[in-house]
Amino acid sequence: MAEIKNYTMNFGPQHPAAHGVLRLVLELDGEVVERADPHIGLLHRATEKLAEHKTFLQSVPYMDRLDYVSMMVNEHAYVLAIEKLAGIEVPIRPQYIRVMFDEITRILNHLLWLGASGIDLGAMTMFFYTFREREDLFDAYEAVSGARMHAAYYRPGGVYRDLPDSMPQYRASKIHNEAAIRKMNEDRQGSLLDFLEAFTNRFPGYVDEYETLLTDNRIWKQRTVGIGVVSPERAMAMGFSGPMLRGSGVEWDLRKKQPYEVYDRVDFDIPVGVEGDCYDRYLVRMEEMRQSNRIIKQCIDWLRKNPGPVMADESKFVPPKREAMKQNMEELIHHFKLFTEGFHVPAGEVYSAVEHPKGEFGIYLVSDGANKPYRMKIRAPGFPHLAGLDEMVRGHMIADVVAIIGTQDIVFGEIDR
Repeated sequence: MAEIKNYTMNFGPQHPAAHGVLRLVLELDGEVVERADPHIGLLHRATEKLAEHKTFLQSVPYMDRLDYVSMMVNEHAYVLAIEKLAGIEVPIRPQYIRVMFDEITRILNHLLWLGASGIDLGAMTMFFYTFREREDLFDAYEAVSGARMHAAYYRPGGVYRDLPDSMPQYRASKIHNEAAIRKMNEDRQGSLLDFLEAFTNRFPGYVDEYETLLTDNRIWKQRTVGIGVVSPERAMAMGFSGPMLRGSGVEWDLRKKQPYEVYDRVDFDIPVGVEGDCYDRYLVRMEEMRQSNRIIKQCIDWLRKNPGPVMADESKFVPPKREAMKQNMEELIHHFKLFTEGFHVPAGEVYSAVEHPKGEFGIYLVSDGANKPYRMKIRAPGFPHLAGLDEMVRGHMIADVVAIIGTQDIVFGEIDR
């Protein structure tokens, strides 16, 4: 019988986020992992340093590009920090719009996680299902901001513009005939809110489909049950947050524990796991999608009944309306100054955190009264999760490392920012 040998081998580089940057140096005893040393490749973009050389407003689009599958939620933490420092009172309507788009973004994030994790563990068809739904939600992004991913929709004081009254429609082509186009345009006859309402009515059925494919699937359970177990005590000690913490049975969610915007006015539940393994974290994320769907429905109902301004009445921070700008020279100069020199934020420091799809995403901002941040530091939820990878994979087989990287839902844009 061949003796078991000790190996040190490279696992990767493979891409948890569209760049071949994560390389694990594994120390193995046969096929059992004894130690994992994560090496981050060349992704570092110095976002925090670049923010010191740009006006407060110019850094908003950079936020989209941190965790680039949870775009608007990154923007949310940043604009909240500016609003706290500047003392800007945000009207109620944009608060509901932000909460609605935060939850749309949470579903977008979890759908990508589910499709990609499925492929990693051999459930190849999940990707096709989840990307079908992501396209609808990207259409909602595009309708409000003009961009399908990097929206730059949240602004200090509110949102860029109100929700549109109509949706873009498909046209007949060589590929799709009139009958097919009519079917594709069924939910696009009304406003964005009508389109989203139709989506929220369909979506629970889609989640049921995913669960039919995976939840009781023998192979899926063999790959995830009892893998990467983290106790509640260790999860808290290592700084885990989001589904990684709740999967270990800790009921901690900033939307409930430290409510921001209108989260204290909407009704939703916090799903928590029991075992703290990959399977529990999968179940937590599945239920989070259902709860996000509930929140979106409530926001749609409120937004239909309550029109109003979508930007604060703060001329020092908010650009003038376009009509006024075209008629009045002072307004034009004001607009030009806001987008070139930027606005000045009072001196002080602030930490602002949101419940990002991956955990607690925080912005620590220091202002010296100038038009640029003096310092900015980002609390990326994925960073402590990656730091815990070594502990999570010890004693597991090489194949389980794939499941554990998947369950962490790592995006390197925020980790090596």
